[in-house]
Amino acid sequence: MKNSLNLEELKNKSIDQLKLELSSAKKELFELRLKNATNQLENTSKIRQVRRNIARIETVITIKKKA
Repeated sequence: MKNSLNLEELKNKSIDQLKLELSSAKKELFELRLKNATNQLENTSKIRQVRRNIARIETVITIKKKA
């Protein structure tokens, strides 16, 4: 997954595609947190980027459900 997701790309995807992307982002976040806990993570800002991507995906899913 890219570091930063484009909002327009997310809006063009279906809810099912967004849910798949959300699950992969959550898995990536788990792995990053695990590496951080064991002091194997060099770039800790990656955690912040993934958390923000998760928030973007969840926001788009919510908007699509309300529409």
